[in-house]
Amino acid sequence: MTTEVAATRAIINADVPGPVISRHVYGHFAEHLGRCIYGGFYVGPDSDIPNERGIRTDVVEALRALKIPNLRWPGGCFADEYHWMDGIGPKVERPAMVNTHWGNVEENNHFGTHEFMDLCEMLGAEPYINGNVGSGTVREMADWVEYLTREGDSPMVRLRKQNGRQEPWRVPFWGIGNEAWGCGGNMSAQHYAEEARRYATYCRDHGENTLYRIAAGANSDDYVWTETLMKALNELGGCGRDPRGIYQAISVHYYTIAGTWADKGSSTEFTEDDYYATMVKAAHTDRLLRGHSTVMDNYDPEKKVGLVLDEWGTWWNVEPGTNPGFLYQQNTMRDALVASTHFDIFHRHADRLVMANIAQTVNVLQAMILTDPDSGALVLTPTYHVFEMNAGHQDAQSLRVDVPGGLPQRAVNEETLATVSVSASRKDGKVLVSLSNLDAVEPAAVHLDLRGCTVSGVESRILTAPNLAEHNTPEAPAAVAPQVHEGLRVDEGGLHVELPAHSFVTVSVTVD
Repeated sequence: MTTEVAATRAIINADVPGPVISRHVYGHFAEHLGRCIYGGFYVGPDSDIPNERGIRTDVVEALRALKIPNLRWPGGCFADEYHWMDGIGPKVERPAMVNTHWGNVEENNHFGTHEFMDLCEMLGAEPYINGNVGSGTVREMADWVEYLTREGDSPMVRLRKQNGRQEPWRVPFWGIGNEAWGCGGNMSAQHYAEEARRYATYCRDHGENTLYRIAAGANSDDYVWTETLMKALNELGGCGRDPRGIYQAISVHYYTIAGTWADKGSSTEFTEDDYYATMVKAAHTDRLLRGHSTVMDNYDPEKKVGLVLDEWGTWWNVEPGTNPGFLYQQNTMRDALVASTHFDIFHRHADRLVMANIAQTVNVLQAMILTDPDSGALVLTPTYHVFEMNAGHQDAQSLRVDVPGGLPQRAVNEETLATVSVSASRKDGKVLVSLSNLDAVEPAAVHLDLRGCTVSGVESRILTAPNLAEHNTPEAPAAVAPQVHEGLRVDEGGLHVELPAHSFVTVSVTVD
């Protein structure tokens, strides 16, 4: 006889909407790093792999299914050694460069501004371009904005038209450098704040294109960096004014690493202790966002300045036999639960968090897609499936989740980990609830007390696997893939959801 697991009670008031969950927290990141661009997004027009103007059509199709809202490019650390004029014009005339950050390999610049904008149009994604502060100039960045977004007549407009594009593009998001505290220039916070104000001033709004300028923010929990940037805005008249010509958001970077930077651990060979250490690091994202938000609230209580987590995800040792500078790692059920936990946290910070970008989209770090360099086969990762199952949260009203009895917890070294994670939202007559059971071996259950609505239909899906190290390969592409979830029942008090060990479940409720 099977004993039913005691359920955690979660109360959701569907008629009390919270802040909108920006679709842009489901953003992506593509850097000139390893096989993300070349061999990932871009194979060239002469490739045997189906493509349009060199861009892989199967990659585009897979990402369109995620409703990918934005794509950050060209870096990352690469952004601050990238000079955009090297990547325009006839490919045979584009000068090569050395990618000193990632593998010290030669970059032929065949994938540049026009190719990136072409990719964004194919994806239906908004471009997020990261400008070069580290080794560039103010004029170089200003010219790039003009080249992309200005209509009429000007030197950069004429150059763009000469290269085949008559109409300007719409480029909403613009990064003022990247990791200025490190690879982007090794600057102090104060020095970067002054540079950011100067660069942002000359990144003009041309015509109807209004830039949303994102200042390069802190490494993890460096709250002093965030405060310095907020003070720099305040000195210009305060965050209550329209900071036109200055930055509208501040970024932060945080990676989930179970080991150390010197030895991050294997993506596929790990112990149960390694797993729990990973989940504690992932859960730390909540404390991190809360800390930066608190600093920002002191200067901007009306939350007019956005917070952007434009690099996040797991970082493991590279796969054996691959280039250490290419950051290629496998992607398991553990990675999927890191992603699902992050999204619950993002939803809770919808009042301040305006964008997040997973690192990275294809073949690098916690990727959505892996492509085989020999056969060209495409594999969707477990993390990809979390993005797809959660797509209904994009631009939905967040719903508060109250747990009167508290969430089940587990001691992990000197930390405490909540082993169940829940978030919810409402949009277009649907309430979407996302639930994760982070316990490695024990099942869990949640009783959803859904109030303020009438339930007229329920569907549920589950992502899990026999073990946490399970992953997808060209030989077994669906080893970890969503299935219809049978562990759901409707009763008078709400919805009872069974959560197997290490599982991610979504419940879509049609409501009146």
